[in-house]
Amino acid sequence: MATISNSLSLKHGLSLCSPYSSSLNRSFHTPTVGYRTVYRNYVVASSAFSNENREYVIVGGGNAAGYAARTFVEHGMADGRLCIVTKEPHAPYERPALTKGYLFPLDKKPARLPGFHTCVGSGGERQTPDWYKEKGIEMLYEDPVTSVDIEKQTLATNSGRVLKYGTLIIATGCTASRFPEKIGGNLPGVHYIRDVADADALISSLEKARKVVVVGGGYIGMEVAAAAVGWKLDTTIIFPEKHLLQRLFTPSLAYRYEELYKENGVKFLKGTSIKNLEAGSDGRVASVKLEDGSIIEADTVIIGIGAKPAVGPFEKVGLNLNATVGGIQVDGLFRTNIPGIFAIGDVAAFPLKMYNRTARVEHVDHARRSAQHCVKALLTAQTTVYDYLPYFYSRVFEYEGSPRKIWWQFFGDNVGETIEIGNFDPKIATFWMDSGKLKGVLLESGSPEEFQLLPKLARSQPSVDKSKLQKASSVEEALEIAQESLQAAV
Repeated sequence: MATISNSLSLKHGLSLCSPYSSSLNRSFHTPTVGYRTVYRNYVVASSAFSNENREYVIVGGGNAAGYAARTFVEHGMADGRLCIVTKEPHAPYERPALTKGYLFPLDKKPARLPGFHTCVGSGGERQTPDWYKEKGIEMLYEDPVTSVDIEKQTLATNSGRVLKYGTLIIATGCTASRFPEKIGGNLPGVHYIRDVADADALISSLEKARKVVVVGGGYIGMEVAAAAVGWKLDTTIIFPEKHLLQRLFTPSLAYRYEELYKENGVKFLKGTSIKNLEAGSDGRVASVKLEDGSIIEADTVIIGIGAKPAVGPFEKVGLNLNATVGGIQVDGLFRTNIPGIFAIGDVAAFPLKMYNRTARVEHVDHARRSAQHCVKALLTAQTTVYDYLPYFYSRVFEYEGSPRKIWWQFFGDNVGETIEIGNFDPKIATFWMDSGKLKGVLLESGSPEEFQLLPKLARSQPSVDKSKLQKASSVEEALEIAQESLQAAV
């Protein structure tokens, strides 16, 4: 799932205020494991945990945990040293597949495990449960952490385990924002998507569904509605904003996407709010009642209204929680204000260096990169701070037999005025310009070479002749103008 934190649009954020305070710029002790001292550059093979003392414990079993595990393995520091504690029954997997491919009907070749275990999304080895066993990584499945004792350096889990740790990495991700129970948020037939179990439950509903309502006009809403089209279901998207993906799409770009969805039979109810979800005689959801009193029939409802960082067990132990963007405050090496504790992925509120503000990014790319950066900083002498370039993407209507598959990517910051080039058939690009500089680019249906150009443009922020860009007759010409500006700046 490609999502951006509800608490932070790309345009807004908290300006950094002394992000590298003395509490964060501390030196780390060399972690010990009962009978042995671990030297960062000295690899000692091990196949067992000593006296239940874990040198490194990762809490959370999502993408960030999987990429962190791979980085520990690459540095020879996983075997007998690393433990992952997760509430899921599965090894870490590429979560975007859940809404981009998992929901397709069986005749349209849906994604299934073990096909999308971490780290296949970035071209790495597929880390199945056997991979973790082979690497000597202890996996504690279906056993979420319920509390942490900072002084004793222990974790308590739902099953009653007490785990001693030397270094703790929090990678708990997010939980789906839910409708309150009093307005029908927990009715049978009402679905939220964060994991495989959620997706399996939704598929069971889609197999019997006739009328589907998707609540939310963001990434999840767009991707789930596109999947519902593959099931040939009566589908309606409802959201309070003026247009799809209002935090990123311009009105004109959103209009083009909305027209594409309408061509596929999807109906839109924009600028409206839901009063409650109503049950039928069988107790399942039967309709959606809007604030204006109108009723929309639905036997399946999918709620995609954002997510909240999963900080529950860590709220009362002294970790700094960021009130503006949510999550756990970290520095540029993903260190929290408590020595020996790190936070990565969706749950981390980190310094977005290139834009001088604090951000929390809910995206698989950040999960991967933050995990790798954190573990490298922990295990080596690396002191380079994290310098992330915001990146978001989506793929819709990719199922077999779809008349048009859509894939777009965005890099940078959506600030300033926009210049839109192209007619959306076959491609379109939007450029964000501020004070004469190119700040961000969105491209749909580009070639591999064109997509590779986007991060270079967004990172360099070259000065571009706005009038020349506006006169471009095609996306190709516009990108060529931007590339020339990039070369001229070198």
